Amino acid sequence: MNRRRALKLLSLPVLGGLGLMGYRANRNPYYAGPPSDHFDGLRFHLGELTRDKSHVDLLKWTLGGGKAVWPAAAASTRVDVPPARVEGERLRVSYVGHASVLIQTHGVNLLVDPVWSERASPFSFAGPKRVNPPGVALDNLPPLDAILVSHNHYDHLDIATLSKLARKPGARIVTPLGNDVVMRDGDGAVRAEAYDWGARVEVGRGVHVHIEPAYHWSARGVLDRRMALWCAFVIETPSGSIYHIADTGFADGKAFAQAREKHGGFKLAILPIGAYAPRWFMRDQHVDPDESVAIMQICGAQRALAHHWGTFQLTDEPMEEPPQRLAQALAREGIAPERFAVKRPGEVLEV
Repeated sequence: MNRRRALKLLSLPVLGGLGLMGYRANRNPYYAGPPSDHFDGLRFHLGELTRDKSHVDLLKWTLGGGKAVWPAAAASTRVDVPPARVEGERLRVSYVGHASVLIQTHGVNLLVDPVWSERASPFSFAGPKRVNPPGVALDNLPPLDAILVSHNHYDHLDIATLSKLARKPGARIVTPLGNDVVMRDGDGAVRAEAYDWGARVEVGRGVHVHIEPAYHWSARGVLDRRMALWCAFVIETPSGSIYHIADTGFADGKAFAQAREKHGGFKLAILPIGAYAPRWFMRDQHVDPDESVAIMQICGAQRALAHHWGTFQLTDEPMEEPPQRLAQALAREGIAPERFAVKRPGEVLEV
C-alpha cells in the first residue's frame, strides 16, 4: 500500500460520516435521554433510511483509486472584512470556506460550523488539509450573537476554532443533542446549548433558530457512530427564513418538503454541493449538485448559496467539478444561474 492510501485509511474514520457498521458500544458518552422516533436509547437514527457502511465498502473505496488530484493551494486570496452589523431586511452572507459561513441580517450575526484549522482532522500530520485560507480572518469577525454547529464531524465541529471563539465575549453555541458534551470534552471552556429536532431558539432581535432534520449521521471516532445528533438549521427572521443544510443525503426528499410546509418557503437556502464521489459510497450522506438543485426547488427557496466544496478534499471528485455540475443542473431545470450562487472564500452574497 502506498503512503497516500495509508494516510487516507488513517484519516477517514476520524472524519466521521462513514457510518461504519460492526463497532459495538453499550453506552452513549454524549447523551442519555428517553427513546424517540429518532433515538433508540443508544444511537440516533433515520429509521429505515439509516444506511451504515461496512468495512468492506470502506476498503473498496479507499483502495479502488479514482481520486482526483487537487492543487496544494487554490488561487483565491480574497479576504472579507464584515461590518459590525447588518440592519433591517438586508441579508449579507460571507463565505469563509467549506461549510463555514457568517450570516448577518436584522442586526444579528450568526456563524455556522466554524473551521479555521489547517486540517479537518484530529491530527496535525494527517487528514484533509485546506487548500485555501479562511475567507474571513478570525480576528475580523464581528460580535457574534450565536455560533451554530450542525454536527460533530471534523469538517464542521473544530475544537481548536471553538476554543478561540469561546474566549471572545458574548457568543452562544447552539447545537443538536450530544455535541455539547463533545465540545466540553475537547475543551472545558467551550460551553454549548444542545437541542433536539423541532426546537426553536431565540438568538435576538426577533430572530430564531430552528433545529431541523437532515439525512446524515455523526462520529468523532470508531466507537461513537450516531451517538450525537445532527441537524439542518432554519433561521427565522422578520423578513423571511434562511435554510442552512450542512450535510445531507437526498433519501426520499421528505425532510425538505416538510421544511417548506413548516416554514413557508425560504428567502435563501444554503446548500451543500460537494464531497459526493464515488456516488455508490457517498449517496446516503452527501448530495450531488443535481440533488442540491432539486432541494432548492422542493424547499421553495427563492435564492440559494453553495457550500461544502473546494476547501478540504474529502472525496474523489475534482475540485472544480461541483460548480461545473451545478451550472449544468441549473441549465437543465431552466433556473437562472444567479439564483443559485457559487462563491469563493472571502466572497459575499448580498440579498
